[in-house]
Amino acid sequence: MSHQTKKSLGQHFLADPGMIEKIVRAVDPRPGQRLVEIGPGAGAITRPLLQRHQTLTVIEFDRDLIEPLAAMGEELGAELTIVHADVLAVDFTELAGTGLIRLVGNLPYNISSPILFHALDHLSVVSDMHFMLQKEVVDRMAAGPGSKVYGRLSVMLQARCHVTPLFRVPPGCFRPPPKVDSAVVRLTPRDPAELGLTQPKRFEQVVRAAFSQRRKTLRNALATVCGSEVIEACGINPGCRAETVPVAGFVALANALGDVCVSEP
Repeated sequence: MSHQTKKSLGQHFLADPGMIEKIVRAVDPRPGQRLVEIGPGAGAITRPLLQRHQTLTVIEFDRDLIEPLAAMGEELGAELTIVHADVLAVDFTELAGTGLIRLVGNLPYNISSPILFHALDHLSVVSDMHFMLQKEVVDRMAAGPGSKVYGRLSVMLQARCHVTPLFRVPPGCFRPPPKVDSAVVRLTPRDPAELGLTQPKRFEQVVRAAFSQRRKTLRNALATVCGSEVIEACGINPGCRAETVPVAGFVALANALGDVCVSEP
């Protein structure tokens, strides 16, 4: 279907048939699974997913795309459920009902991180996620300690999911071509017991504070959260910077703080 892209919504529609097929193969939908596509746009991935799977829920904010998407569903004789809403306002848990959902999407560059954090809030009903994002964002998502791009996004995602970059998507695959490379990434929820995170809210607070000023040592960055003795008790040097601490270290620190009342940084 043809549609004029809207710069205000960060729209870049995928148009390369080979890349579209590669993404669908990576998702590999199976009978009985519940697929939810975020931002279907002009339907580049929607159409082959419907052709292969015959049932799909899409979340689309642009009202001008609703009617063409509905027409595509009718044309294919498929079961297409359209949720016309801002994805950040959609309750994935309610959408999943009593089952699990698989999230798929070419995420808008301007709100990709908020969408990722929103998905984390509903991870208990998500079996996996396949997203296309700016390659720079995927690099940050998958970065390890010591990397210049290892940060809050890396730690928050890796504590809850296995992050697997799949392949690069060049600008020429889109209409209009963006000025940056994109990449497809797979996120698979981790078993909560794998890292033993028992204090998720404290974890979020610790990670946010630790990376709020990257040049600061943990001793200074976490001054309003905990003392150096707590950091040392977790096997972490208070004089190091957040970018050198592995995910497990932040988990240990959050668990050690437990329900202790501390001020917000």
